[in-house]
Amino acid sequence: MPAPCDIGWNMWLFLLFLAVPLIEIALFIQIGGWIGLWPTLAIVVLTAVAGTALVRSQGLQVLNEVRGSFDRLSDPTEPLAHGAMVLFSGALLLTPGFFTDAVGFALLFPPVRSAVYRYVRARVRVETVTYGERRAHPGSSGQTIDGTYEEVSPSPRQGPSGWTRD
Repeated sequence: MPAPCDIGWNMWLFLLFLAVPLIEIALFIQIGGWIGLWPTLAIVVLTAVAGTALVRSQGLQVLNEVRGSFDRLSDPTEPLAHGAMVLFSGALLLTPGFFTDAVGFALLFPPVRSAVYRYVRARVRVETVTYGERRAHPGSSGQTIDGTYEEVSPSPRQGPSGWTRD
């Protein structure tokens, strides 16, 4: 039985989907009360427009980094992670709200993305499969599971597969 404070991913997602709109509503009420309705709506629209321009420029920069890693035949993991974070920041910036805009703008800064990447990388276990062998990366238990297999040759085709109309 899990510990009382051990919350599963489903519960964390539920809390996230509950908390973010509540935070956004509270911020809209607070900021709208300070500066008024129209300036608040103008800020939301302007952050979406500015965010779109910044996502585009950062996305092109990250795309060039990914291409460079492919050209150098180096590991593209970090540039691809940065690209995913830029894409996520774009989605956050297009979502109306001050909290999502703050998180979205933060993810557009390469030092913030690098910190997020290091945090996630320290908590993710990566394994590779090469020619049917399971190889764990350093720090894993190194267990090997033995098994047998039998190669099956495909049966000769007799007419269409049934998946097409031809």
